[in-house]
Amino acid sequence: MGSKKKEIALQVNISTQELWEEMLSSKGLTVVDVYQGWCGPCKPMVSLFQKMRIEAGLDLLHFALAEADCLDVLEKYRGKCEPTFLFYAGGELVAVVRGANAPLLQKTIREQLEAEKKVLAEGCERKVIRDEPLSDEDGCLSHDKDIGDDEDVGECRTGQQASSGKTCTLAIIKPDAVVHGKTDEIIMKIHEAGFDILANEERTMTEAEMRLFYQHKAGEEAFEKLVHHMCSGPSHLLILTRPDPEGTEDVITAWRTLMGPCDPDVARREQPDSLRAQFGTEMPFNAVHGSQDREDASRELALLFPTFKFSDELLEASLSKHFSTKETPGSRWLHLYVLPKFKKEYQCFTNS
Repeated sequence: MGSKKKEIALQVNISTQELWEEMLSSKGLTVVDVYQGWCGPCKPMVSLFQKMRIEAGLDLLHFALAEADCLDVLEKYRGKCEPTFLFYAGGELVAVVRGANAPLLQKTIREQLEAEKKVLAEGCERKVIRDEPLSDEDGCLSHDKDIGDDEDVGECRTGQQASSGKTCTLAIIKPDAVVHGKTDEIIMKIHEAGFDILANEERTMTEAEMRLFYQHKAGEEAFEKLVHHMCSGPSHLLILTRPDPEGTEDVITAWRTLMGPCDPDVARREQPDSLRAQFGTEMPFNAVHGSQDREDASRELALLFPTFKFSDELLEASLSKHFSTKETPGSRWLHLYVLPKFKKEYQCFTNS
């Protein structure tokens, strides 16, 4: 009886310095998914990598996983809330993609693979880049910079266009969609609709968080059912942005349009291509959540992404109804007094 051919893993797990050095010596292009242990690798990109592997073959395109906490060379990538993909060729860094941006990843893989083929076949010069988190030339980066001063990590102005920051809003893939295995498909549809994901965190929300989050619905009959549902299992918390050079539609409106009507039955009648029509079943199991307006986006993002950097004026204007503030060196602490029983302290880093 013949033996089965051993299946080649799509992504090699790099857990030691020796394996890292071996990866650097690989011929061709290697795409390394740098991840945090508490959230794991970026699973939504696996199907894309499988497609690219079939398209390019096994010889010159490789994929790897590297946990930031396991390798000293990745020390300054630790604690980041967004996926980071490092592209290596000939032992050198040639490209970086931050965020679970499937179209950009696909484009970068194709471009860098073609460039490396020319280097190997024609002796062309390889274009090497310098990525700040891997550089020790300037000494240790400050904690403030690690969290928010790098534009790619994500300073944003919630629901407001600004030349110095991104326009962003909150999106949640709810537990009902996650448990039915719809997360990857929803994320792909988000990318196809032109959104960029600045942060993607999977976690199970607490009852205290959800009572604060939905405090405006506290008097409604379905409040307790909604809170229970949102705490029933893992959700995916996303920060979305969307390029809009013509200024015709802000990201909050665009995301609410993609979600569709709140009730999945209404969505199937009125907007059959919307996410709630495709992935929702019945209330409150409507697959996704989005901020209602700019004020809600600011409040919700500050609650669920407390270390994400927001502009000072939006914090003060949009959160004044919900928070009292006090200044500390280099940061502003936000104290929630909305429901004293669930009072919790969050930190938002500012430019001070």
